[in-house]
Amino acid sequence: MVAVQMSGGLGNQMFEYALYLKLRSMGKEVKIDDFTCYGEGERKKQLDVFGIRCEQDAGTAFGACGGPSELLTYGRLTQKEYIALTDSDLGLQNKIRRKLTGRKDLSYREASSDYDGEILIREPALFLGYFQTEKYFKDIEDEVREVYQFRGFTPPPGVIRYEEQIRECISVSVHIRRGDYLDPKYKSLYEGICDDAYYARAVGRMKEKHPEAKFFFFSNDTEWVKAHYEGPDSVVIEGNDEDCGYADLYLMSRCSHHIIANSSFSWWGAWLGASPDKTVIAPKRWLNGRACSDIYTEEMILL
Repeated sequence: MVAVQMSGGLGNQMFEYALYLKLRSMGKEVKIDDFTCYGEGERKKQLDVFGIRCEQDAGTAFGACGGPSELLTYGRLTQKEYIALTDSDLGLQNKIRRKLTGRKDLSYREASSDYDGEILIREPALFLGYFQTEKYFKDIEDEVREVYQFRGFTPPPGVIRYEEQIRECISVSVHIRRGDYLDPKYKSLYEGICDDAYYARAVGRMKEKHPEAKFFFFSNDTEWVKAHYEGPDSVVIEGNDEDCGYADLYLMSRCSHHIIANSSFSWWGAWLGASPDKTVIAPKRWLNGRACSDIYTEEMILL
């Protein structure tokens, strides 16, 4: 048996679940650890927007966002299985054994931010990481796209109005992530990547390719974006807080073209976009000090 630990926000959860789908397609028994990283005060699990639920919870009702036409379920790793995989039994006998022979922890963290082939081979194991590359699931892309339909989301009137605007023009989603990216403790990772110069280049390139484009801005700091980017050919999406981020993802995926941040969230917004000739612009650096070359898809223009 292998298991994938779920962690992070919606974009990361989608990469983790896509890896789960890949491992399952290989005939492996796969479970998901969806409890270790989601205690009180942590970010919420949001895959139910796609109708994805733990099989133990499949009978419970959805929230105000609406109900799915069908449910996609996964098996949750049990506490007993987690303890066995991580060799973390607190019984006296196991404590003594670990003192004498060492801990036999079968958890495995991805080796880097790029594709790690060991993950598809190692078994038994509990896989830790974000797995941010389509290389893990490119050969089952059709299945992943089918799974990531918004079964569990009934768009409210405000989202429907934005969607109508998006459909009536050559629409470009622009994701500007601020909030936690401005936290001083993350400065060494994010500083100088998706800055004003990047967005100026990206918008300029997009206008060259699509002169009639209209830009739809998505951000966790809408007031700042309105002060800097509001104009006759732009719309700042409002009304969707981070707990309902799936509404922004839904709207991003309806756009024809995409300017993404160094964020798994807008990566998926662009990847889910159905336009066959879509233009996707991404920052040529994803994180400072890390290669992250496998995050990029073949279609992306790097600036």
